[in-house]
Amino acid sequence: MKIRAFSLAAFIATAANAEPSIHRLDGHVLSARAAAAIADKELKADHVMGAQIAILNRGKLVWTHAYGLRDAEKNLPMTADTNIWAASITKSVFATFVMGLVETHRFDLETPVAAMLSKPLDQYAPYRDTAADLVRDPRWARVTPRMLLAHSAGLPNIAFLEPDKKLHLHFDPGTKFAYSGEGLNILQLAIEEKLGAPLDVLMQRGIFSAVGMTRTSMVWRENFRADNALRYDASGKFLAATRRDKPRAAGSMATTINDLARFVEALLADKILQPETRARMFTPQIAINAARQFPTFDAGTSTEGPRVGLAYGVGWGLLTKTKYGPAIFKEGHGDGAENYLICFLRSQSCMIVLTNSDNGELAFRPLLEKLLGDTVTPWEWEGYTRALILGNEEHSGHP
Repeated sequence: MKIRAFSLAAFIATAANAEPSIHRLDGHVLSARAAAAIADKELKADHVMGAQIAILNRGKLVWTHAYGLRDAEKNLPMTADTNIWAASITKSVFATFVMGLVETHRFDLETPVAAMLSKPLDQYAPYRDTAADLVRDPRWARVTPRMLLAHSAGLPNIAFLEPDKKLHLHFDPGTKFAYSGEGLNILQLAIEEKLGAPLDVLMQRGIFSAVGMTRTSMVWRENFRADNALRYDASGKFLAATRRDKPRAAGSMATTINDLARFVEALLADKILQPETRARMFTPQIAINAARQFPTFDAGTSTEGPRVGLAYGVGWGLLTKTKYGPAIFKEGHGDGAENYLICFLRSQSCMIVLTNSDNGELAFRPLLEKLLGDTVTPWEWEGYTRALILGNEEHSGHP
């Protein structure tokens, strides 16, 4: 009995202290130590200032890793709880919030946005100088929230990048894919007017607090200051702090790898949306055969996307026919912020990478391939090949 008791105790102690393992999509298993070594080597080689990485298996967080610095001048390390700018990953979290409104019959995806607003778009202060031509376009009356979330309305990504710096529809709504941050911000206006509250308050109540994302917000909070990532360009030069004072559905969210992993866990476990609603969100709305996601209206086509069933759902990018089953994804890009999130739904295996560096995208493909075994992301369409990244250092028009 004593021998058996000792053996059981030893087994329990060994199990409790066992190093976590990462199960890749291809069946290979990585230890946490091996994963950290791979990540550190790649991030260092690509001169990434700081990064946070998380991997989920079977819908549960199994590994997080923090690399580098959140503040180079003060030599402060990045941590898994450092606030970092999520950039356009905000869009998919916002879309999830919107689907919660749809599920509870507080919002409709099919009612045209122009009909939702109490006055023409160009009579709202943010759009007085940019939306007059859009409002006069008869096609504007057909643009729905579903189209805006699926990036199929025909709007530009950023009005400032238009030749006249104004909003226009570039094609008949619902007929093509063209990524548009402007569309998400217009949808935000409609939701704020309908619900009578600013988006930061609505999402704090509807998503962040409900999921336990205590270090996530659509706007700056003073308690972020003590552990906040500064942002750096490709040469390591300081660009800006992570701070947004106005909520923007297109990209103002600050978060942490731990919080974003909590969001993904809750989403996959149907704790945010009912299974039917989540399935609707991940249903393809528009197929994509473009050679590149950016420039937004580039006419080039490719077979890369169709090979993996590249499409857009309601606020999420989709890969509908990979050898690992369907996947959802979202990128984030801003000055000194490069981020990526992908989840393979059949195995509920996910990887999230957040960085505070313009060099972050250089590391995405090798990290996703070596740590998760993801060989199906359409790298050319995303612009995540070294040649494309280094050939487009201004990153104009990215998500």
